[in-house]
Amino acid sequence: MSQIIEMPKLSDTMTVGTLVKWLKAEGDAVKTGDMLAEVETDKATMELESFFDGTLIKIFAPAGTQVAIGAALCAIGKAGEKVDAPAEAPAAKTAAPAPKAEAPAAAPEPAATPAKEPKAEKAATPTAPAPPPSDKPATTAQETVAAAGDRLRISPLARKIAAQEKVDPARITGTGPHGRIVKADVLAAAANPALLKSTARSAPGASSLGASLFARGPIQEDRTVPASSMRATIARRLLEAKTQIPHFYVEIEVDAEPLLAIRAQLNSGLEKVGVKLSVNDFILKGSAEALRRVPGVNASWVGTGIQYHGAAHVSFAVAIEDGLITPVIRDTHTKSIFQISAEAKPLGQRAKEKKLKPDEFTGGTFCVSNLGMMGVDRFTAIINPPNAAILAVGTTVTKPVVKNGHIVIGQTMGLTLSCDHRVVDGALGAQFLAALKELLEKPALLLV
Repeated sequence: MSQIIEMPKLSDTMTVGTLVKWLKAEGDAVKTGDMLAEVETDKATMELESFFDGTLIKIFAPAGTQVAIGAALCAIGKAGEKVDAPAEAPAAKTAAPAPKAEAPAAAPEPAATPAKEPKAEKAATPTAPAPPPSDKPATTAQETVAAAGDRLRISPLARKIAAQEKVDPARITGTGPHGRIVKADVLAAAANPALLKSTARSAPGASSLGASLFARGPIQEDRTVPASSMRATIARRLLEAKTQIPHFYVEIEVDAEPLLAIRAQLNSGLEKVGVKLSVNDFILKGSAEALRRVPGVNASWVGTGIQYHGAAHVSFAVAIEDGLITPVIRDTHTKSIFQISAEAKPLGQRAKEKKLKPDEFTGGTFCVSNLGMMGVDRFTAIINPPNAAILAVGTTVTKPVVKNGHIVIGQTMGLTLSCDHRVVDGALGAQFLAALKELLEKPALLLV
Protein backbone atom coordinates (compact mmCIF):
# COMPACT_ATOMS: atom_id res chain seq x y z
CA MET A 1 0.00 0.00 0.00
CA SER A 2 1.35 3.43 -0.89
CA GLN A 3 2.34 6.00 1.71
CA ILE A 4 1.27 9.64 1.27
CA ILE A 5 3.83 12.33 2.15
CA GLU A 6 2.08 15.50 3.35
CA MET A 7 3.30 19.08 3.73
CA PRO A 8 4.77 19.23 7.27
CA LYS A 9 4.73 22.24 9.60
CA LEU A 10 8.38 23.32 9.39
CA SER A 11 8.17 26.54 11.43
CA ASP A 12 6.02 27.90 14.23
CA THR A 13 4.30 30.46 12.00
CA MET A 14 4.08 28.42 8.80
CA THR A 15 0.66 27.98 7.17
CA VAL A 16 1.73 27.04 3.63
CA GLY A 17 4.94 25.85 2.05
CA THR A 18 6.31 26.33 -1.45
CA LEU A 19 7.86 23.46 -3.38
CA VAL A 20 11.12 25.00 -4.60
CA LYS A 21 12.19 21.88 -6.50
CA TRP A 22 11.95 18.12 -6.37
CA LEU A 23 15.20 16.27 -5.70
CA LYS A 24 13.63 12.98 -6.79
CA ALA A 25 11.53 12.24 -9.87
CA GLU A 26 8.58 9.92 -10.33
CA GLY A 27 9.89 6.38 -10.70
CA ASP A 28 13.00 6.96 -8.58
CA ALA A 29 13.77 4.50 -5.81
CA VAL A 30 13.86 6.14 -2.37
CA LYS A 31 14.74 4.98 1.10
CA THR A 32 14.27 6.34 4.59
CA GLY A 33 16.42 9.43 5.10
CA ASP A 34 16.57 10.42 1.42
CA MET A 35 15.81 14.06 0.66
CA LEU A 36 12.79 14.30 -1.60
CA ALA A 37 12.39 18.04 -2.21
CA GLU A 38 13.27 21.56 -1.09
CA VAL A 39 10.45 23.41 0.65
CA GLU A 40 10.42 27.14 1.31
CA THR A 41 8.68 28.18 4.52
CA ASP A 42 8.06 31.70 5.77
CA LYS A 43 11.54 31.69 7.34
CA ALA A 44 13.86 29.28 5.54
CA THR A 45 14.32 26.80 2.73
CA MET A 46 14.42 23.27 4.13
CA GLU A 47 14.72 19.76 2.73
CA LEU A 48 11.81 17.33 2.87
CA GLU A 49 12.89 13.92 4.15
CA SER A 50 11.44 10.54 3.26
CA PHE A 51 10.37 8.28 6.12
CA PHE A 52 9.57 5.31 3.87
CA ASP A 53 11.34 2.89 1.53
CA GLY A 54 10.02 2.25 -1.95
CA THR A 55 9.48 4.09 -5.23
CA LEU A 56 8.30 7.66 -5.74
CA ILE A 57 5.19 6.70 -7.69
CA LYS A 58 3.34 10.01 -7.81
CA ILE A 59 4.05 13.74 -7.33
CA PHE A 60 0.90 15.72 -6.52
CA ALA A 61 2.46 19.21 -6.24
CA PRO A 62 4.84 20.35 -8.98
CA ALA A 63 7.76 22.67 -8.29
CA GLY A 64 6.75 26.30 -7.81
CA THR A 65 3.41 25.59 -6.14
CA GLN A 66 2.16 26.58 -2.72
CA VAL A 67 0.77 23.78 -0.61
CA ALA A 68 -1.15 24.04 2.66
CA ILE A 69 0.08 22.19 5.73
CA GLY A 70 -1.25 18.64 5.67
CA ALA A 71 -1.93 18.58 1.93
CA ALA A 72 -0.53 15.70 -0.13
CA LEU A 73 2.85 16.22 -1.78
CA CYS A 74 3.71 12.81 -3.16
CA ALA A 75 3.19 9.08 -2.74
CA ILE A 76 5.75 6.35 -2.10
CA GLY A 77 4.91 2.71 -2.78
CA LYS A 78 5.75 -0.23 -5.01
CA ALA A 79 6.95 0.34 -8.56
CA GLY A 80 4.01 0.35 -10.98
CA GLU A 81 1.46 0.91 -8.24
CA LYS A 82 -1.34 3.33 -9.12
CA VAL A 83 -2.40 6.04 -6.73
CA ASP A 84 -4.68 9.08 -6.94
CA ALA A 85 -4.42 12.31 -4.98
CA PRO A 86 -6.46 12.18 -1.76
CA ALA A 87 -9.88 13.73 -2.24
CA GLU A 88 -9.32 16.26 0.53
CA ALA A 89 -6.07 17.52 -0.95
CA PRO A 90 -6.53 21.03 -2.36
CA ALA A 91 -5.56 21.59 -5.94
CA ALA A 92 -2.03 22.84 -6.23
CA LYS A 93 -1.78 26.39 -7.39
CA THR A 94 1.12 28.01 -9.10
CA ALA A 95 1.94 31.48 -7.87
CA ALA A 96 2.24 34.00 -10.68
CA PRO A 97 4.11 35.83 -11.84
CA ALA A 98 6.53 34.92 -9.07
CA PRO A 99 6.29 31.35 -7.81
CA LYS A 100 6.90 30.73 -4.12
CA ALA A 101 4.76 33.57 -2.82
CA GLU A 102 2.04 33.92 -0.24
CA ALA A 103 -0.38 36.77 0.16
CA PRO A 104 -0.91 38.20 3.66
CA ALA A 105 -3.40 36.33 5.82
CA ALA A 106 -7.10 37.01 5.16
CA ALA A 107 -6.32 38.90 1.97
CA PRO A 108 -6.81 37.62 -1.58
CA GLU A 109 -3.67 36.88 -3.51
CA PRO A 110 -3.10 39.74 -5.95
CA ALA A 111 -3.15 38.81 -9.58
CA ALA A 112 -0.08 39.31 -11.69
CA THR A 113 -0.21 42.33 -13.96
CA PRO A 114 1.87 42.56 -17.09
CA ALA A 115 4.47 45.24 -17.16
CA LYS A 116 3.29 48.50 -18.67
CA GLU A 117 5.11 49.89 -21.66
CA PRO A 118 6.94 53.04 -20.60
CA LYS A 119 5.38 56.21 -21.94
CA ALA A 120 7.36 57.98 -24.61
CA GLU A 121 9.00 61.12 -23.33
CA LYS A 122 8.25 64.36 -25.09
CA ALA A 123 11.06 65.30 -27.42
CA ALA A 124 12.89 68.44 -26.49
CA THR A 125 13.04 71.23 -29.05
CA PRO A 126 16.14 70.43 -31.12
CA THR A 127 18.87 73.04 -31.12
CA ALA A 128 21.02 71.23 -33.68
CA PRO A 129 20.36 68.74 -36.46
CA ALA A 130 20.20 65.20 -35.16
CA PRO A 131 22.98 62.93 -36.38
CA PRO A 132 22.01 60.26 -38.92
CA PRO A 133 20.85 56.91 -37.60
CA SER A 134 23.59 54.38 -37.00
CA ASP A 135 23.48 50.67 -37.80
CA LYS A 136 25.36 49.95 -34.56
CA PRO A 137 23.01 48.64 -31.84
CA ALA A 138 22.45 51.09 -29.04
CA THR A 139 23.92 50.25 -25.67
CA THR A 140 21.38 48.89 -23.21
CA ALA A 141 21.17 50.22 -19.67
CA GLN A 142 22.88 47.13 -18.31
CA GLU A 143 25.62 47.25 -20.94
CA THR A 144 26.32 50.90 -20.23
CA VAL A 145 26.71 50.18 -16.54
CA ALA A 146 29.08 47.34 -17.40
CA ALA A 147 30.98 49.63 -19.73
CA ALA A 148 31.44 52.05 -16.88
CA GLY A 149 33.29 49.36 -14.94
CA ASP A 150 30.40 48.15 -12.76
CA ARG A 151 29.09 44.60 -12.68
CA LEU A 152 25.62 43.13 -12.82
CA ARG A 153 24.00 43.35 -9.40
CA ILE A 154 22.55 39.88 -8.91
CA SER A 155 22.51 37.42 -6.01
CA PRO A 156 24.29 34.06 -6.53
CA LEU A 157 21.00 32.19 -6.14
CA ALA A 158 19.28 34.45 -8.69
CA ARG A 159 22.16 33.94 -11.15
CA LYS A 160 21.89 30.16 -10.74
CA ILE A 161 18.13 30.18 -11.32
CA ALA A 162 18.53 32.48 -14.34
CA ALA A 163 20.90 29.95 -15.90
CA GLN A 164 18.48 27.09 -15.18
CA GLU A 165 15.53 29.03 -16.64
CA LYS A 166 17.62 30.31 -19.57
CA VAL A 167 16.76 33.93 -18.75
CA ASP A 168 19.20 36.73 -19.57
CA PRO A 169 19.78 38.48 -16.22
CA ALA A 170 20.84 41.65 -18.02
CA ARG A 171 17.21 42.06 -19.13
CA ILE A 172 15.76 41.66 -15.63
CA THR A 173 14.81 44.65 -13.49
CA GLY A 174 16.10 44.11 -9.95
CA THR A 175 13.90 44.94 -6.97
CA GLY A 176 16.46 44.18 -4.25
CA PRO A 177 18.64 46.72 -2.42
CA HIS A 178 20.30 49.16 -4.85
CA GLY A 179 18.54 47.48 -7.79
CA ARG A 180 20.01 44.05 -7.04
CA ILE A 181 18.38 41.17 -8.92
CA VAL A 182 16.98 38.62 -6.47
CA LYS A 183 15.38 35.21 -6.84
CA ALA A 184 11.82 36.55 -7.07
CA ASP A 185 12.80 38.82 -9.99
CA VAL A 186 14.17 35.89 -12.01
CA LEU A 187 11.17 33.67 -11.29
CA ALA A 188 8.81 36.47 -12.23
CA ALA A 189 10.65 37.07 -15.52
CA ALA A 190 10.69 33.35 -16.30
CA ALA A 191 6.95 33.10 -15.68
CA ASN A 192 6.14 36.29 -17.60
CA PRO A 193 8.63 37.21 -20.37
CA ALA A 194 6.81 40.53 -20.78
CA LEU A 195 8.68 41.71 -17.70
CA LEU A 196 12.03 41.43 -19.48
CA LYS A 197 13.58 44.71 -20.53
CA SER A 198 13.65 45.37 -24.23
CA THR A 199 16.92 45.12 -26.15
CA ALA A 200 15.65 47.56 -28.77
CA ARG A 201 17.98 50.29 -29.98
CA SER A 202 17.84 53.61 -28.23
CA ALA A 203 17.00 56.86 -29.93
CA PRO A 204 19.76 58.21 -32.18
CA GLY A 205 21.86 61.02 -30.84
CA ALA A 206 22.07 59.72 -27.26
CA SER A 207 25.20 60.90 -25.51
CA SER A 208 27.57 57.99 -24.91
CA LEU A 209 29.10 59.83 -21.98
CA GLY A 210 25.73 60.54 -20.41
CA ALA A 211 24.54 56.99 -21.08
CA SER A 212 27.60 55.59 -19.34
CA LEU A 213 26.91 57.65 -16.23
CA PHE A 214 23.12 57.51 -15.96
CA ALA A 215 20.67 54.90 -17.20
CA ARG A 216 17.75 56.26 -19.23
CA GLY A 217 14.11 55.31 -19.11
CA PRO A 218 11.98 54.19 -16.17
CA ILE A 219 13.53 53.17 -12.83
CA GLN A 220 11.81 49.79 -13.08
CA GLU A 221 8.81 48.18 -14.70
CA ASP A 222 5.41 48.97 -13.19
CA ARG A 223 4.24 45.70 -11.71
CA THR A 224 2.55 44.05 -8.74
CA VAL A 225 3.87 40.78 -7.40
CA PRO A 226 2.53 38.64 -4.56
CA ALA A 227 4.44 38.78 -1.28
CA SER A 228 6.62 35.78 -0.62
CA SER A 229 5.80 33.60 2.38
CA MET A 230 8.59 35.22 4.35
CA ARG A 231 7.69 38.81 3.41
CA ALA A 232 4.00 38.20 4.20
CA THR A 233 4.90 36.81 7.63
CA ILE A 234 7.27 39.69 8.34
CA ALA A 235 4.58 42.19 7.34
CA ARG A 236 1.97 40.55 9.56
CA ARG A 237 4.19 40.14 12.62
CA LEU A 238 5.73 43.62 12.48
CA LEU A 239 2.31 45.23 12.01
CA GLU A 240 1.12 43.37 15.08
CA ALA A 241 4.25 44.37 17.00
CA LYS A 242 4.03 48.05 16.10
CA THR A 243 0.29 48.37 16.71
CA GLN A 244 -0.08 46.13 19.77
CA ILE A 245 3.16 46.78 21.66
CA PRO A 246 3.54 50.22 23.29
CA HIS A 247 7.03 51.13 22.13
CA PHE A 248 9.26 53.74 23.71
CA TYR A 249 12.90 54.47 22.95
CA VAL A 250 16.02 55.24 24.97
CA GLU A 251 19.26 56.43 23.35
CA ILE A 252 22.84 56.58 24.52
CA GLU A 253 26.22 57.38 22.99
CA VAL A 254 29.21 55.12 23.67
CA ASP A 255 32.92 55.92 23.43
CA ALA A 256 33.95 53.23 20.93
CA GLU A 257 37.73 53.82 21.02
CA PRO A 258 38.53 51.28 23.79
CA LEU A 259 36.42 48.60 22.08
CA LEU A 260 38.01 49.19 18.68
CA ALA A 261 41.49 49.18 20.22
CA ILE A 262 41.11 45.89 22.09
CA ARG A 263 39.42 44.30 19.09
CA ALA A 264 42.36 45.28 16.85
CA GLN A 265 44.84 43.88 19.40
CA LEU A 266 43.00 40.57 19.72
CA ASN A 267 42.54 40.11 15.99
CA SER A 268 46.17 40.93 15.31
CA GLY A 269 47.53 38.70 18.06
CA LEU A 270 45.22 35.75 17.36
CA GLU A 271 45.09 35.95 13.57
CA LYS A 272 47.25 32.82 13.21
CA VAL A 273 44.69 30.71 15.07
CA GLY A 274 41.80 32.02 12.97
CA VAL A 275 40.27 34.47 15.45
CA LYS A 276 38.56 37.49 13.91
CA LEU A 277 36.19 39.24 16.27
CA SER A 278 33.60 41.69 14.95
CA VAL A 279 32.13 44.70 16.71
CA ASN A 280 28.85 42.81 16.77
CA ASP A 281 30.47 39.98 18.75
CA PHE A 282 31.26 42.52 21.49
CA ILE A 283 27.70 43.89 21.30
CA LEU A 284 26.20 40.41 21.70
CA LYS A 285 28.46 39.57 24.64
CA GLY A 286 27.90 42.98 26.19
CA SER A 287 24.12 42.65 25.83
CA ALA A 288 24.12 39.29 27.60
CA GLU A 289 26.20 40.68 30.48
CA ALA A 290 23.98 43.78 30.70
CA LEU A 291 20.94 41.48 30.91
CA ARG A 292 22.63 39.72 33.82
CA ARG A 293 23.07 43.09 35.58
CA VAL A 294 19.56 44.32 34.67
CA PRO A 295 17.52 41.10 34.35
CA GLY A 296 14.19 42.92 34.21
CA VAL A 297 14.79 43.56 30.49
CA ASN A 298 15.20 39.83 29.83
CA ALA A 299 11.45 39.27 29.94
CA SER A 300 8.26 38.88 27.89
CA TRP A 301 4.65 40.04 28.21
CA VAL A 302 2.41 36.95 28.30
CA GLY A 303 -1.03 38.55 28.29
CA THR A 304 -1.81 38.28 32.00
CA GLY A 305 1.63 38.96 33.42
CA ILE A 306 5.35 39.14 32.79
CA GLN A 307 7.55 36.12 32.18
CA TYR A 308 11.12 36.61 33.38
CA HIS A 309 13.70 34.44 31.64
CA GLY A 310 16.51 32.79 33.59
CA ALA A 311 18.79 32.53 30.55
CA ALA A 312 19.82 35.18 28.03
CA HIS A 313 19.26 33.81 24.53
CA VAL A 314 20.44 36.76 22.43
CA SER A 315 19.42 36.84 18.77
CA PHE A 316 20.79 39.06 16.01
CA ALA A 317 19.07 40.29 12.87
CA VAL A 318 20.44 39.05 9.53
CA ALA A 319 19.29 40.59 6.25
CA ILE A 320 18.49 37.95 3.63
CA GLU A 321 17.18 38.08 0.09
CA ASP A 322 13.52 38.61 0.88
CA GLY A 323 13.52 39.98 4.40
CA LEU A 324 15.36 39.25 7.62
CA ILE A 325 15.71 36.49 10.18
CA THR A 326 17.08 36.39 13.72
CA PRO A 327 19.42 33.49 14.56
CA VAL A 328 19.80 32.86 18.28
CA ILE A 329 22.94 32.40 20.38
CA ARG A 330 21.57 30.23 23.18
CA ASP A 331 22.78 30.79 26.74
CA THR A 332 24.80 33.77 25.60
CA HIS A 333 25.44 34.76 29.21
CA THR A 334 27.47 31.56 29.79
CA LYS A 335 29.71 31.88 26.72
CA SER A 336 32.94 33.73 26.06
CA ILE A 337 33.18 36.30 23.33
CA PHE A 338 35.24 33.81 21.32
CA GLN A 339 32.50 31.16 21.61
CA ILE A 340 29.88 33.72 20.61
CA SER A 341 31.92 34.74 17.57
CA ALA A 342 32.46 31.10 16.55
CA GLU A 343 28.70 30.46 16.72
CA ALA A 344 27.50 33.71 15.17
CA LYS A 345 29.48 33.41 11.92
CA PRO A 346 28.10 30.04 10.74
CA LEU A 347 24.62 30.96 11.98
CA GLY A 348 24.73 34.16 9.94
CA GLN A 349 25.93 32.28 6.87
CA ARG A 350 23.22 29.63 7.14
CA ALA A 351 20.68 32.40 7.65
CA LYS A 352 21.71 34.03 4.35
CA GLU A 353 21.44 30.66 2.63
CA LYS A 354 18.00 30.12 4.26
CA LYS A 355 19.20 26.87 5.80
CA LEU A 356 18.57 27.55 9.48
CA LYS A 357 16.71 24.91 11.46
CA PRO A 358 13.64 26.12 13.40
CA ASP A 359 15.40 25.78 16.75
CA GLU A 360 18.17 28.08 15.47
CA PHE A 361 15.89 31.10 14.97
CA THR A 362 13.27 30.67 17.70
CA GLY A 363 13.34 31.13 21.46
CA GLY A 364 15.34 34.35 21.67
CA THR A 365 14.81 36.55 24.75
CA PHE A 366 16.56 39.71 23.47
CA CYS A 367 17.51 40.91 20.00
CA VAL A 368 20.29 43.02 18.47
CA SER A 369 19.88 44.78 15.12
CA ASN A 370 23.08 46.30 13.76
CA LEU A 371 23.08 48.62 10.73
CA GLY A 372 26.45 50.10 11.57
CA MET A 373 28.16 48.19 8.76
CA MET A 374 25.86 50.01 6.33
CA GLY A 375 26.90 53.45 7.56
CA VAL A 376 23.71 54.21 9.50
CA ASP A 377 24.41 56.53 12.46
CA ARG A 378 21.22 55.88 14.43
CA PHE A 379 17.88 54.19 13.95
CA THR A 380 15.02 52.67 15.94
CA ALA A 381 14.05 49.03 15.58
CA ILE A 382 10.65 47.36 15.98
CA ILE A 383 10.48 44.88 18.86
CA ASN A 384 10.58 41.23 17.86
CA PRO A 385 7.80 39.52 19.90
CA PRO A 386 7.78 38.02 22.45
CA ASN A 387 10.93 39.96 23.45
CA ALA A 388 10.46 43.03 25.64
CA ALA A 389 13.27 44.98 23.97
CA ILE A 390 15.53 45.23 20.92
CA LEU A 391 18.84 47.06 20.62
CA ALA A 392 19.58 49.12 17.49
CA VAL A 393 23.30 49.65 16.86
CA GLY A 394 24.65 52.43 14.66
CA THR A 395 28.00 52.88 12.97
CA THR A 396 31.14 54.22 14.62
CA VAL A 397 31.40 57.95 13.94
CA THR A 398 34.61 59.99 14.09
CA LYS A 399 33.86 63.44 15.49
CA PRO A 400 35.03 66.04 18.02
CA VAL A 401 34.35 65.03 21.64
CA VAL A 402 35.24 66.52 25.01
CA LYS A 403 37.71 64.52 27.12
CA ASN A 404 39.26 65.82 30.33
CA GLY A 405 38.04 69.30 29.48
CA HIS A 406 39.61 69.34 26.02
CA ILE A 407 38.10 68.96 22.56
CA VAL A 408 39.71 66.00 20.81
CA ILE A 409 38.93 63.68 17.93
CA GLY A 410 36.94 60.72 19.19
CA GLN A 411 35.00 57.70 17.91
CA THR A 412 31.46 57.22 19.14
CA MET A 413 28.68 54.72 18.60
CA GLY A 414 24.96 55.38 18.96
CA LEU A 415 22.75 52.77 20.65
CA THR A 416 18.94 52.90 20.76
CA LEU A 417 16.88 50.56 22.91
CA SER A 418 13.26 49.96 21.87
CA CYS A 419 11.23 48.84 24.89
CA ASP A 420 7.81 47.28 25.49
CA HIS A 421 6.32 49.67 28.06
CA ARG A 422 4.13 46.88 29.46
CA VAL A 423 7.30 45.18 30.71
CA VAL A 424 10.07 47.79 30.78
CA ASP A 425 9.77 51.30 32.21
CA GLY A 426 12.01 54.21 31.28
CA ALA A 427 14.25 53.88 34.33
CA LEU A 428 14.79 50.17 33.70
CA GLY A 429 15.66 50.79 30.04
CA ALA A 430 18.10 53.53 31.07
CA GLN A 431 19.74 51.20 33.60
CA PHE A 432 20.26 48.57 30.92
CA LEU A 433 21.87 51.05 28.52
CA ALA A 434 24.08 52.42 31.31
CA ALA A 435 25.28 48.87 32.10
CA LEU A 436 25.92 48.16 28.42
CA LYS A 437 27.77 51.46 28.00
CA GLU A 438 30.11 50.63 30.89
CA LEU A 439 30.85 47.18 29.48
CA LEU A 440 31.57 48.46 25.96
CA GLU A 441 33.75 51.31 27.21
CA LYS A 442 35.66 48.85 29.43
CA PRO A 443 35.74 45.93 26.98
CA ALA A 444 38.34 43.99 28.98
CA LEU A 445 35.43 43.12 31.29
CA LEU A 446 33.91 41.15 28.42
CA LEU A 447 36.96 38.89 28.22
CA VAL A 448 36.60 37.57 31.75
